Amino acid sequence: MLSRNTDSRFEMSTEIFEKIMDHSSDELYVIDGDTRIVYMNRICAQHYGLKRSEAIGKRNEELFQQGLWTPSIIPIVFREKKSVTIKQTTYYGGELITTAVPILNREQKIELVVITAHEQNFKKITLLKDQEATESSIAVDNLITNSKKMKDLLTFCGKIALVDSTVLIQGESGTGKGAFASYIHKASHRKSGPLLTINCAAIPDELLESELFGYAQGAFTGASRGGKIGLIEAANNGTIFLDEIGEVSPKIQAKLLQVIQDHQFLPIGGTEVKKVNIRVIAATNRDLYHMVESKQFREDLYYRLNVIDIKIPPLRERPEDIIPLTYYFVNKFNQRYGADRLIAPETLDILANYSWPGNVRQLENVIERLIVTTESIITPADLPEMISKLAASAAHLAAQHSLDEAIEELERRMVVRSYEKWGSSRKVATDLNISQTRATKLIRKYCGQNK
Repeated sequence: MLSRNTDSRFEMSTEIFEKIMDHSSDELYVIDGDTRIVYMNRICAQHYGLKRSEAIGKRNEELFQQGLWTPSIIPIVFREKKSVTIKQTTYYGGELITTAVPILNREQKIELVVITAHEQNFKKITLLKDQEATESSIAVDNLITNSKKMKDLLTFCGKIALVDSTVLIQGESGTGKGAFASYIHKASHRKSGPLLTINCAAIPDELLESELFGYAQGAFTGASRGGKIGLIEAANNGTIFLDEIGEVSPKIQAKLLQVIQDHQFLPIGGTEVKKVNIRVIAATNRDLYHMVESKQFREDLYYRLNVIDIKIPPLRERPEDIIPLTYYFVNKFNQRYGADRLIAPETLDILANYSWPGNVRQLENVIERLIVTTESIITPADLPEMISKLAASAAHLAAQHSLDEAIEELERRMVVRSYEKWGSSRKVATDLNISQTRATKLIRKYCGQNK
């Protein structure tokens, strides 16, 4: 609290001081003479996806070694023992003007260093490429992360990239399966060869076969003279990435099995077997094992694809990535559209607490829209209705006066969100781990539907 002492000066509590610092738009953190972090304001923690409780007490070098910013200002200020200002680049592409001010004791030794930083302009991010991911790598081939789960996956991918085993990447739509496939290819001995991608769900089945395997001259009416080379042959000595593999027909599944087992195939209408040296990476957002059980997907192909299995967690399970990704996309689209938009701290709070059913792709699309449609600072009022509704709902939840009211409001939010995503009582029941009967009743209650 604020108070006035006997000589009419105001004094404030530590709590009030921290509230003031948390409303600053600049980064602020303080280290002691041993370079241990003793204070960090909210915006600084948000910029790097950190929890203040975990960061305070760590040495500054630990954060620097994670690649959060470069270069480090601390060695300079400890050497010169005077105020220092330098330009730094963050891992998500922002350019900072950073000032470090040392506070000296009577022996002229550094007791504290107060560091402030604000974003000066926007710069294209330089990503780490063609190197094995390590625990400290957080910006690898368009994969921006502060999540331990994701860092562990990158480390794992760095290891499996060195062999030619088939990889199956599983994850919800928009989680970054293509970026993982690209990283594995670029970290492999095939990196000088092609990486060819095909979305199996985007091409009609009758065309997909010819796109993959090609065809011989005169194979069918309208075929090009001389035939056509398919993507599998074109990917020779490289990698082919089969996205949405769960959508392919049984006929194409059989031909893909032959490619994986024998490294050979027969083009449509051809009589000469083609041999290829390729690595196959497949991805799906469907439950292939369930599809095998229901006879929708070949069991032998499933086990051929699933030699190495990677499961990418959805964005809602790694909320510490939301803020870094937000800044990355703000920088990306500011550069693309020649803009200089900034994002307000209260807007970041809302984005960080949204569930992102469309994952990273949805976040990217939302940020692009905001950069295009807003002026100067992006405020909560600029957010799409689907996100601002959730913010209003969260505020309403916080204002409930009883436990029963709060529980009912939380139940409503979960049911509405799940139904908007899945659209059926069966899938809502699975998503929320409840019976279908109960799911139907809740959908009728909160969504006005009888499904």
